[in-house]
This record gives sequence, structure tokens and C-alpha cells, in this order.
Amino acid sequence: MNPQLAGRLAKLDIHGMRDLVLHLPLRYEDETRVTAIEVARAGFPAQVEGEVLSCEVQLRPRRQLVARIADASGSLVARWLNFYPSQQKQLTVGSRVRLFGEVRGGFFGDEMVHPRVKPVAAGEGLPEALTPVYPTTAGVGQATLRKLIDRALKTVPLDDLLPEPIRRQLDLPGFAEAIRSLHHPAPDADAYSLENRETPGWRRIKFEELLVQQLSLRRAYNARRARGAIALAPRGRLPRALVEALPFALTGAQARAGAEIAADLACAHPMQRLLQGDVGSGKTIVAALAMLQAAENGWQSVLMAPTEILAEQHYRKLAAWLAPLGLEVAWLSGSRKKREREAELERLKSGELLLAVGTHALIEDPVTLPRLALAVVDEQHRFGVRQRLALRDKGEHGQHPHMLMMSATPIPRTLAMTHYADLDVSVLDELPPGRTPILTKLVSEARRKEVVERVRAACQGGRQAYWVCPLIEESEALQLKTAVETYEALAAALPELKVGLVHGRLKPAEKSATMAAFSAGELQVLVATTVIEVGVDVPNASLMVIEHAERFGLAQLHQLRGRVGRGSAESVCILIYAQPLSETGRARLKVIYEHTDGFAIAREDLRIRGPGEFVGARQSGLPLLRYADLERDAELIKAARELAERLLTEAPVVADRLMARWLGGREALLRA
Repeated sequence: MNPQLAGRLAKLDIHGMRDLVLHLPLRYEDETRVTAIEVARAGFPAQVEGEVLSCEVQLRPRRQLVARIADASGSLVARWLNFYPSQQKQLTVGSRVRLFGEVRGGFFGDEMVHPRVKPVAAGEGLPEALTPVYPTTAGVGQATLRKLIDRALKTVPLDDLLPEPIRRQLDLPGFAEAIRSLHHPAPDADAYSLENRETPGWRRIKFEELLVQQLSLRRAYNARRARGAIALAPRGRLPRALVEALPFALTGAQARAGAEIAADLACAHPMQRLLQGDVGSGKTIVAALAMLQAAENGWQSVLMAPTEILAEQHYRKLAAWLAPLGLEVAWLSGSRKKREREAELERLKSGELLLAVGTHALIEDPVTLPRLALAVVDEQHRFGVRQRLALRDKGEHGQHPHMLMMSATPIPRTLAMTHYADLDVSVLDELPPGRTPILTKLVSEARRKEVVERVRAACQGGRQAYWVCPLIEESEALQLKTAVETYEALAAALPELKVGLVHGRLKPAEKSATMAAFSAGELQVLVATTVIEVGVDVPNASLMVIEHAERFGLAQLHQLRGRVGRGSAESVCILIYAQPLSETGRARLKVIYEHTDGFAIAREDLRIRGPGEFVGARQSGLPLLRYADLERDAELIKAARELAERLLTEAPVVADRLMARWLGGREALLRA
């Protein structure tokens, strides 16, 4: 294979013959029959065969190749807007050709635009199977892929690696039979079931894909448990002192998660735990208790957050909670004065400071943490695998730090069973008492003035309001312009109120000053881009307005809504939307209007978006499922999970061969 073709195939994640076998069709075309031109139906693909009556290059209205083909029943026009001289040669007058394409009504009768052409002899036989159409990339034609895949099917062993009892129990065909039925389905195969991935062949491939994913995740899990970490005994004095000093009692869920984490930290292998809980369920206090367990053993811990605003929020909370216990927290952010930052870095390096909070500034080179035993990563899906690894490698004592990842985007159970099976999961499934339910209202853009009046009334009643500007993916500059314009319009419409503005382009110090002024009640209205999505905690804010809500994802809408309802006042979230709504936009707004439970929202989100986007930002090196569907194939996941455990203990060689078939040498899955 020439290097140029190999490079193009690599874009399709094809690196060898085995990968070609598992590069399965997107859809199929039926070239097993010829349709008479007269009965070919407009709007449907068909294959016709006939003689070329005429063929010429026309220059008006634009340069195009136009041919007329006829059989005994009638004739049609074939038209190519982009063509090569070789195509023109295939269509010499009097030659016989087969055309495959969609028939449509044209100005001069029926026509096909850009049909596929194949010169044939009279009476030449037809293919005996449906023609596969594969996912492809620029420079790799279908004919090339078909040739390569057919060669791979002849040379790669298609051994059946699944135990016979499992195949019988799940009613699965053999691997070779399944693969051949998908690359070359029989002419009488049900095209609908094939394209919807509902045939026995597809079921076999999906099960094997899920099984390999489970194998790689369980391997990662087992490999991690074989590594060494500092065992942090749960002495309990500092955590107990913090709990007793808090102005609130821990919820049952917080106490349970805290105990699970404390038990993990006491082990001599690194914890890898995901703490997930809805917006406002109190994850920070659980993280603080874990950090205290490290501190009372004389070891360091860090908390890393994706944005400066969120990191500063965590720092302020931790500093206030821990100062009475005689513990100081280092604050590492890009915005701090150089001298202050250097002094703090020195104290961390000497081991004098045991706790640090920061953004990804924490993983930059100058930061030395010689006694790092615990790393807490908030909104973990926002960080890539390299960033998490860099944090893990900060420990200089030859041991891996314990990792606690926190997420306020709840993960549906099927997703946790597949993409997160290498983590232990703790769930905060109850909100602290005193949280008021948030009322959600959908309002059309035409009623914008009423919303402004609602903001006025809330602020005159002593409350505060957020006004979030739309997400404009194409341009950060556009988003900024919108935020500035909205700020100016609201300041003019509400002259008696103090309105502030915060966005991603502000200097960190300006951002902090604006947020501090809003927290202190000096500003009544805060106009913001999505920088306030996570971590902002102002109990007096009871009104959230989100403009162009249809442009936001469900997780973002739920996060933003969670910025209110943090005090005792009744809170309202107003979603302003613009018509016309897309199908997806309408579905999202319906879900956010009907549900307040983050787990229910996450399930619906998975259904609307599919798993790719949901976990894409893990950047984990883990292959996302290409063929299995988490909702439709949920019952296969459980069976794949159980079999993976069995194979790893009873038949590791079979597990190795399965993984080699699907992952080649790319098992970069012992992940951060």
C-alpha cells in the first residue's frame, strides 16, 4: 500500500488489514437488478442499463457533460456537472452502460445527476449481493475501499473468539458469518434492518465491540490497582472539626460519599473516583473532607478547576472553612502578582503549605508539589487526558496521587457502565435542605420587554438577577459584542439599578472585582456570557434570564439554572427563545421545562445527542462506540460486562486476541 493511501486511511482510523475488516458499511445500494427506464420511480435510487444515444459537453447554463441513454422501454438524460475526460470516453455513442443513481424529473424528461457509470457487455451478469457504501475521506473512493476490504476478508483470520454458550445464550451468529453478512449481504436481505443495524450480524458486532470496551476499561482499572499510592489513614480529627464548625449538617448522600472516599484514600493503590452530583448538591464540602484527610497525614492535596471564576470560588470557600482549623490554602492563578505567586510556590515546594487551589496554572512547570497525595479535579470533563496526567505526575515521591474527579453533569447509568467503567462512582443524589425549587418559564423573544420589567420588579424587591447572553459558536468576538450590547441596553432600560458585565475577555482581576461586587450586593443585575456557568454562588440572586436558550446544550442550561435557587427566596429561570425553533432546540427546551432532576435531564440529553458528544471532551484515547447504541443495546452492555470479568480471570489469552482484533496496538487505555 503506498504511503499516501496509508495516510488517508489513517484518517478513517484504518491502520492495517484487521481494521479494514471492521470498517463496516453505512448503507447499501442494490445493483443486483436492472430496472426498465420506463418504470424507474422518481425520488428512488435505481440501476438502469441501455445504449448511449448521444453524449456532448454543453457550455450553457454552465459547463456540463450530458448523455442520453435508452433501453427498450424508453430513455433518460444523465448529467455530470463535474467530470473527467475518462468519463466522456466511457459514454461514446453506441456503447452499452449501466447507470446507478436517483431518478428525478428534469426539463427534458426524467434524468439522473452524477450517476455512477459502468460500461458492460450485452447480457453481462449482475452482482449477487447488495453493494456496500462505506464511510470514507477525501482521496479514498468507494471502489478502492471495496477492493481493499475484499482483500482483507480473504487474508485476515475471522476466528470466533466468543465462548459457544454465550453465543447460544444471546442468540449470536459466528464472527465470520456476521462480518460477511454485513460487507456482502444477500440480495434478499432486509435493507431497512441492515441500515438500522438490527440484523443478527449487527447484533454480534455490537456485542463484541461492547465486550472489548469493557475489557479495556477493566484492564485499566486492574492496572491502576496494581500501582502504589500513599495510604492516608482516616484519623478523623480535622474532618470532624470541619463538620462540627459548619453552619449546616451534611446530607446522608454527602456523608456516604465522604465515607467511600475516606476508605479509598486509606488504600495503598491510587483512588480513581468520580463524585457526581447535581448542581448545588454540595460536592465541594466532600472534596474538602478528603483534602483534610491528606493534610492530617502530612501530605499535600490540590483542587484544579477549569475557569478562574470557579477556581476562585472554591478557594474562597475552602479558605473560609479551613482558616479556623489553622490551615492555609494556596491560591494559584495566572492573575496573581508575580511576587505573591513566587512566595506561595516556594511554600508549596518546601511542603509548608499542604493545600492548593488553582486553574490549569497548577500543572505548569514551576509548580512543585513534593508531597502531593491527592488531586481533586472539578468539572473533570473539561480537562483533557494530558492535563490530568500532568497533574498526576506532579508527585515527586514515586507514588501516584489519589484522584477525585467531580462533575455536576450527571452521567446516565448506561454511559457510566461503558465509558466510565474504569472509575469508582459516588453519587450525591439529594440536595441540602433549604434549597428552593426553581420555576422555569419559556418566553418568546417578542415578550422581551416583559422580561426586563420582571428583572426590575425582582431587584426592587431586594433580589438580584443574572442575564446570560447567547452562545455564538462561530465567534468569540460576536459573543462579546452581544454581551456588551445587552449590557448597554439593560443599563439604559433600568437606570435605577446597578448593572455589571462579565465575559471571557476581561482581565482576571476585573472579572474577580465584578463578581465580588455582585456577591456583595453592590450590583443588582449581572450580564454575563457562559463564564458563570459553574461555581458561582450568590444566594440572594433569584432570577436567571437566558437569551437564545435554544442555542445552549441541556447540561449548560441546567448548570446556568442552578446559579439561582441557592437561598430561601422563590427563584425563577426565564428561557427566552427565538422562532423558528429547530427540532433539537424544541426537544431541549421541552426537557429543561419539564425536568429539574439532573439525572433525568442527562438521560434525555443522551437520547437527543447520542453518547459521542456526551463524553467526547474526555479526550481519553478511549474509542467511542462506533456501532453499538447505548439506549437500544442496553441489555447487551450488562452481558458484555459480566463476560469481560470472566474472560480476564479465566481466559486472558482470549481477551488479548479480542482486543488485538478491535484495537490493534492502540490500547492507550490505561488512562488518567
